[in-house]
Amino acid sequence: MNNAPLQITKREMQMLFTARRTWIGLAAAGIILGLAGPFDTDEALTVVPRLVYWLFVAAIGFFLGSTVSTFTAETLRGRGVGLWPSVVIAGALAGVVNLGALLLINWLVFRLSPSTPGYLGALSINVVAISIIIAGAYVSIQSNTPRETPEPQPPRLLDRLPVDKRGPLISLSVQDHYVEVATAKGTDLILIRLSDAMAEVGDTPGLQVHRSHWIATKAVASVRRDGARAILTMADGRDIPVSRTYIPAIKEAGLLPR
Repeated sequence: MNNAPLQITKREMQMLFTARRTWIGLAAAGIILGLAGPFDTDEALTVVPRLVYWLFVAAIGFFLGSTVSTFTAETLRGRGVGLWPSVVIAGALAGVVNLGALLLINWLVFRLSPSTPGYLGALSINVVAISIIIAGAYVSIQSNTPRETPEPQPPRLLDRLPVDKRGPLISLSVQDHYVEVATAKGTDLILIRLSDAMAEVGDTPGLQVHRSHWIATKAVASVRRDGARAILTMADGRDIPVSRTYIPAIKEAGLLPR
């Protein structure tokens, strides 16, 4: 459901709307257009109203076009249409929607009727063609730009430990009403349930191997079978038992041959 076209479009629009570079780009485009005064706007408006007009048109056109083109492209891609046919169709549809918005804006600002001779045809070609070009350029840039990988956040569980014990997690083990947290810098007991402690390991790859133990998979030094169970030797030399219930899990993680 999270990969449905509507959800993807919402995420994309939220990302664009909250990105500072989006607004910097729109401001730059609006100012350049406002100073250049294309489509006879230099004759119809003075500098300040012209800047306001083009800044508004740039913002409305960008967000409206991006919403329509993203939703359309994702819908078409989900139905097996190729990437570039989807981009062209999405760009054209976004151009049609933007054309309607621009006609409304121009009617409100200039009282310019769509029935004005030569106006609608020329504007339609320009807006639709520009929308297709922008959609194609955006996809090309996105496909050739490596996505930034967010830096992994330290596990919240470490905040419960003394500063000198905070390091890469090795294991969590139940000790009466406490959980022994083992890190590369030592161990410490904290008053917490194992399930709550596991919820605070963050991005640390790991798995529960016993009703009383959780381990960080990268901290496993070796594994040996012990009848129906198994024993994990951790990086700090301690042995952690794996109960029969969790044998399939450690096999799935590649810690034990299938």
